[in-house]
Amino acid sequence: MNKKLIILGGNPETAVLVDIANSMGVYTIVIDPNPDAPAKKNADETFDIDGFDIDGIVAVAKEKNVDGVLVGVADILVKPYREICERLGLPCYANEKTIEAFCSKDGYKRYCKEYHVQDIPGIYLNNDSEVKTPDNISLPLMVKPVDSGGGVGMKICRDEEDYKSTVKNVLKYSKKGVVLVEKYMDSNCDDMAVYYTFKDGVPYLSATYDRYLTRLQGNSSPIAIGTVYPSKYSDVFVKDVHPKLSEMFKGLDIKTGVLNVQFFVEDNVFYSYDPGFRLQGEAPHIHLAHINGFDHRKMLINFALTGVFGEDDFSERNDYMMKGQAACSIWVLLKSGKIESVEGLEEMKAHKNVHFVVERFKQGDTVDEAFLGTERQVLYRIYTAGDSIFEINQTIEDIKNMLKVKDPNGEDMVIEWLKPWNTDDYIFDKK
Repeated sequence: MNKKLIILGGNPETAVLVDIANSMGVYTIVIDPNPDAPAKKNADETFDIDGFDIDGIVAVAKEKNVDGVLVGVADILVKPYREICERLGLPCYANEKTIEAFCSKDGYKRYCKEYHVQDIPGIYLNNDSEVKTPDNISLPLMVKPVDSGGGVGMKICRDEEDYKSTVKNVLKYSKKGVVLVEKYMDSNCDDMAVYYTFKDGVPYLSATYDRYLTRLQGNSSPIAIGTVYPSKYSDVFVKDVHPKLSEMFKGLDIKTGVLNVQFFVEDNVFYSYDPGFRLQGEAPHIHLAHINGFDHRKMLINFALTGVFGEDDFSERNDYMMKGQAACSIWVLLKSGKIESVEGLEEMKAHKNVHFVVERFKQGDTVDEAFLGTERQVLYRIYTAGDSIFEINQTIEDIKNMLKVKDPNGEDMVIEWLKPWNTDDYIFDKK
């Protein structure tokens, strides 16, 4: 009899998790309020229930005799995931402290302060707060809800009037009714991230990567259009930041799971922001499966069903320097409008260095104006790997020349293509 797994959330990234579970012979039940959610397409069974309806989901789990519950790629569902598992007595990688630390921006700031991890200077405002510019930071400011992800509700404010009206608007996106106002880290900063695996209480650094953001969208949140692995900051991160984060992880009593943490880097100072205690939209696990031979999706599915996370040889396979290879994710971001035609998709998928493609839209779909400045405007995430940064840069050029996405007027819909990486930054000593 196939084991039954409830997967919470229905976005395109979670759809890939459903496909993996299906390939493992697991009976998949996807829960999401949207009847047309992409993750429902290939599931064995689906329910149109809100992810926060704990009672409703627990009732389904009992009725269907499920063996496990797992959250997909959705920050806001990590908290209900924990509550559902607790009610059902099923394995769960999150605990009360990790929910507090990683599932809200205000909780994370508190823990950063406690463990001396530098974060971005900022203040909190709620519906009762007087909205004035903070004393300790100057315009421009980034305003964001404390409990939403994927760029939703975030906006850059460059003058006092815009700032005041934005705070009132952004409060609507927060379930808690709290917004975070931070120093806007501008284009002079670099942007990087790290990805951890927790196995048997040990934090393993599994990947480091640099992010290139497009800032061509006015005052909406900058969105990544590409990443490269390993990060040029790997050595300095391991020396300066990793020990502090490791202390934090110990204090949070993390035993199992995957965690992504982003940083702005200015003059070799790391400003931490936006942790994600779950699988990521960026999906570093795709590169890790391709190069290092372990798949976080399979590990999490197995954990949900059995309580066992990862193989015994995990620590030997884990290598954040990617075994001397380079990897790159290329995000194709679109302007708003109807996708009239896509050329070169099959040719691009057949490229020798392309090992996976996440497709979020298809020909004939429309990219709404409301999607701009969020990850919902991503057409494809293209996963590439090569022996060197030179090979990666050639692959970026190849893909740019192959793919053509046009609107009904024949206009190019791609906002900005990823530029080749600076090769001098990514030639590492082969140890």
